Amino acid sequence: MPKIDLETLQARTGSSYPAPHDQEVIGRSSLRVGDAGGLTQFGANIVILAPGAKSSVRHWHENQDEFAVVLSGTCQLIEDDGPTEMNPGDCATFKAGVDNGHCFYNHSDEEARFLVIGTRTATETGWYSDVDMKVSQDENGFAYTRKDGSPITEGEA
Repeated sequence: MPKIDLETLQARTGSSYPAPHDQEVIGRSSLRVGDAGGLTQFGANIVILAPGAKSSVRHWHENQDEFAVVLSGTCQLIEDDGPTEMNPGDCATFKAGVDNGHCFYNHSDEEARFLVIGTRTATETGWYSDVDMKVSQDENGFAYTRKDGSPITEGEA
């Protein structure tokens, strides 16, 4: 596969989170570099965080490992034990099944970028540490519910 020209990739913005949680990731976009290269066994994305943006609602995965390395800028990794400063070259790993939710937050005045690589599985369940929400993924896509499986009414926190 030839070199992927990042300039030709369209940044993905927005969120599949139900409101109001979709508002938590305003200012986040991503370049789907793994998809651009035709990868199927794992995902690889460059996440771009504008100043003040979060990568996600703090979460963890039952079946999917994740690896992240900061490429540029500075941000904080937020986990159960609190924030950890992350600078270019700093790496973090998130083992499947460990219920320590994580997200990245750009607390600086400049854009931050990190590469995240994660396992792709046919099904997955993700849990959100700070809100009553989980996500289930199967061949039909993503479904967000409360942690007990009951529906989330659009717009409720």
